[in-house]
Amino acid sequence: MYRTPRVRVYRREGKALVDSEAMASIRPFKGLRFSSGAGPIDSLTAPPYDVLSAAQRDEYAARNPHNVVHLTLPEQKEDDRSKYIKYARSAALLTAWRQEGALSPEAKPAIYRYTQHFHLPGIPDAFSRTAMIALIKVEPYDKGIVLPHEQTFPKHKEDRMRILEATRSHLECIFGLYEDANSDVLKAILAAPVTEKVDTHSDEGVDHELEPITDETAVKALVDLLADRKVWIADGHHRYETALAYRQSQGEKSDLIPEDYLMMALCSISDPGLVLLPTHRILKTLPFGPDELIQRLSTVYDLREVSGESLMAEIEKIHASGSRAFGLALPGNKGYVLVEKVPGTAVAMNDAEEGDALKALDVTVLHRVILEKLLGIKGLEQIAYTRDAEEAVAAPDSGSAAAFLMNPPSVADMQEIAQCGEKMPQKSTYYYPKILSGLIIWSLNDF
Repeated sequence: MYRTPRVRVYRREGKALVDSEAMASIRPFKGLRFSSGAGPIDSLTAPPYDVLSAAQRDEYAARNPHNVVHLTLPEQKEDDRSKYIKYARSAALLTAWRQEGALSPEAKPAIYRYTQHFHLPGIPDAFSRTAMIALIKVEPYDKGIVLPHEQTFPKHKEDRMRILEATRSHLECIFGLYEDANSDVLKAILAAPVTEKVDTHSDEGVDHELEPITDETAVKALVDLLADRKVWIADGHHRYETALAYRQSQGEKSDLIPEDYLMMALCSISDPGLVLLPTHRILKTLPFGPDELIQRLSTVYDLREVSGESLMAEIEKIHASGSRAFGLALPGNKGYVLVEKVPGTAVAMNDAEEGDALKALDVTVLHRVILEKLLGIKGLEQIAYTRDAEEAVAAPDSGSAAAFLMNPPSVADMQEIAQCGEKMPQKSTYYYPKILSGLIIWSLNDF
């Protein structure tokens, strides 16, 4: 058994300190991978289920009858007798693909080296991010072994639970982070011997490489190096909480069972290719017009008018100087940069029972103060999300009322808030690039 020893989690704001002696359990596994007979790998992969629109899902599905979206987002047909039949369809496809040899398990348990090479708009340098894909034992958050940082949506967890129950498989990888101050783990991952490489190019311009590490000495060394690290969920909270609920539904067991584990891509926080992007908010409607919107915001903020195209660059410049700023996009390509008249006013207006670090986040200020207190917008029904600043700026000229642009939180913000036992609002972080789906699947039946 591969295990990681104790982590220490400190919680503030009146919550009891937790010094957990429990250990995370990391282990290699026999992943399911597409064979060459299933088709070119480029036609078999897709982004994660939760970033695809219905039209995008259908486009990927049309590329290949074995494309992974047929499993992760099974089709709901008009003559289905129940909305749950699509989940059985996913399970039946997975079984059929294994029987026909389109999917085959690894011959030996492996940890997978997963490298992504990519560029960012406006930055000439190329980035590379490397993770190790392994199984991790699911544990309740209060044990302080795996730490969340974002709130989740219940309806998304119900959908993922149906998929997991039907297929008994983790069809996609969630993304986790671990501390690695001296990059010891990252160096060991890069140095581990491999005999095979699968590479593909995804639509967003990212090159992906998957390399199984099956050498037992190398696997043990990696697991041992990871032994004293905390693990933060960077992306995939819904799937982690679904896996946890699925395990708890099995009741107490004297031995480890497949439901104890899920598949995670683990990345060093020290990885130079770890990129965190902002997620902007689009307001679908407002109960008042632009003039009143500006008037309400002006009670706390100075608003400087700029063109929509320059909004993101302007608030990035202010953020780099150590100050806080938001961008407001309105119809007619109008843009406004929002800066507090008196620094600290907005944070002081937040009377929620939250820690100082959480209150100070731009995303918290936007939701708790700007949207709720200044504009009277509560709940999430009127909010859409995008990481694309250009899409946010264009939204008000495509039927939306307004859009707010902001800078992203830092990885350090995420760590501090998670260690305090708190969670950011939904869609607070966007780690780029996403983990590509279809490169590796894990069936609980292969435990």
